[in-house]
Amino acid sequence: MYNNDKLNLQSLNIPEEKREELLRIFPEVRTEGGQIDFDRLRLALGDMVDTGKERYGLNWPGKSACFKAIQTPSMGTLLPAPEESINFDTTENLIIEGDNLEALKLLQKSYIGKVKMIYIDPPYNTGNDFIYPDNFSESLQTYLEYTGQTGEEGKRFSSNTDTDGRFHSKWLNMMYPRLYLARDLLRDDGVIFISIDDNEMPSLRLLCDYVFGEENFIGSFVWRRRASSALADRLVSTDHEYVIAIQKSNFISRGIPKEFGGYSNPDNDFRGEWISGDLTVGMGKNLRPNQFYDLINPATGKSYPPNPNRVWAYIRESMDKLIAEDRVIFPDDVGRRPMLKRFRNELKSDVNPASTWLDTVGLNTESTKELQDIFGQNPFDYSKPLTLIKHLLKISADAKDIILDFFAGSGTTAHAVLDLNKQDGGNRKFILVQLPEPTDRTDYPTIADITKERVRRVIKKLNDEDGNEKNQDRGFRVFKLAESNFTPWDGSIDQSPEALSKQIEMHIEHVRQGRTDEDILYEILLKSGFPLSIPVETLQVDGKTVYSIHDGIMLVCLDRNLTMPSVQAIVDRLPERVVFLDEGFAGNDALKVNAKEACKLKNIVFKVV
Repeated sequence: MYNNDKLNLQSLNIPEEKREELLRIFPEVRTEGGQIDFDRLRLALGDMVDTGKERYGLNWPGKSACFKAIQTPSMGTLLPAPEESINFDTTENLIIEGDNLEALKLLQKSYIGKVKMIYIDPPYNTGNDFIYPDNFSESLQTYLEYTGQTGEEGKRFSSNTDTDGRFHSKWLNMMYPRLYLARDLLRDDGVIFISIDDNEMPSLRLLCDYVFGEENFIGSFVWRRRASSALADRLVSTDHEYVIAIQKSNFISRGIPKEFGGYSNPDNDFRGEWISGDLTVGMGKNLRPNQFYDLINPATGKSYPPNPNRVWAYIRESMDKLIAEDRVIFPDDVGRRPMLKRFRNELKSDVNPASTWLDTVGLNTESTKELQDIFGQNPFDYSKPLTLIKHLLKISADAKDIILDFFAGSGTTAHAVLDLNKQDGGNRKFILVQLPEPTDRTDYPTIADITKERVRRVIKKLNDEDGNEKNQDRGFRVFKLAESNFTPWDGSIDQSPEALSKQIEMHIEHVRQGRTDEDILYEILLKSGFPLSIPVETLQVDGKTVYSIHDGIMLVCLDRNLTMPSVQAIVDRLPERVVFLDEGFAGNDALKVNAKEACKLKNIVFKVV
């Protein structure tokens, strides 16, 4: 009776979203029941349908199983951990501890199309650093088994050795679902940067062409990671890595700001600051004979002969015009070349294109020193230097953009965001996701512990330096992946009376034991499409605790003992929607019906969990 009132506790249903979008674009292909008629779709697309069996593309063992991993909605949740956070009530930065595939699914409703820049440094598939379930069945259950949350001892999945017949396929099976989900989180003008080495560079390029479209490849940045090694195999030292860049659809780089240190105005020219520039081009007199002539200074009569190998940049008539406009600088020595005044205010842009040759960022030794300075030791191998991530941020993200890193490692991306915000006064936000992978350390038992502690120490250092005079967001909310706060109905169990009776008993109180109202609240926010950073105000309404979301746009009451006066008091605040705990109606169907009708009278969406 009340199924339509139930809040959907699944993550975004991606196949359903894609189907609805397709039907919106091509309504003529809709069949009875809202299905898609592919014959009609082929007609609508005309000659653009490729029906051939042989075509160029990327295939690998396990690819079809990836679609199942992508299309299976998550029934997990993200539990708040205020005790591990900084400024939990006010910050918009997030650190999520959990499997990134599940986290990416859970973020879909809240952050779809909102992320400007993604940077990831995934496992390079060198044979030792790669952990992944052998059966590819990525799920919340897999994560719970991995972290020992199922009553079993946590287990480490096998590494992916190069003697394995599925060496590359395993890596692709790990990356494909994550990139697919990440693409949907990007804004249309968003970009993803992916660090990689030679092992999987070819596979990654093809995979990104498959997920994002070949036309959205921007470039391969080449970064020198170390000085040459004398121990290199075959006396060839591989000293570089790549950062490939792919746009969602219409990314434009912010470029590199031009340096204006050489500009001045020594002659008080009314056009402002200028710098001298070359007045020749690298072509011989045989190619440009009309640009090969003696240049005469009209003020002195001195003649400046052309260079046979570099003629003047302009024909005589254009050059005469430049001279008349006082744009040519004549030296006293006729053996030197005249130069052109280039005025700063006439520049078409204040930036240069971002080069794919990264020669201004540090080596890996820089990141080692950074961690040493922060921790007094180096608790994490293979982190990227701060200058690399800051460079990528500078060319891609504006002052208020959201930055995502779902292979967070030691937390370099958050460090770079906080550092750059201090440098330019911006307020970029970060979302980090890191698996709590065991480290065999006592001080930092998991990599996620290293991530959080690094960001804490960076924030403290920045605040010690300036006292946060710029009033920037220097905090983060910690969330941890877990099973839903609500026990789902299991339709796959034995349908015997005994089994059904046991499951019905479980659903008398369907909230898992040990879960707090805050745990339930953030699952409601997440599954309702609100960002995890949204402001939440706690109110007292007719003696009941009510959570006000985004200045009252949604009200949530998790009281277990609702009354009609308290329901009416909540409704009278006129939110757009309200959510009650089903348990709060205590089986009183009449009270629930009346609550729903009270909402309906004021055009308020009524939901229960």
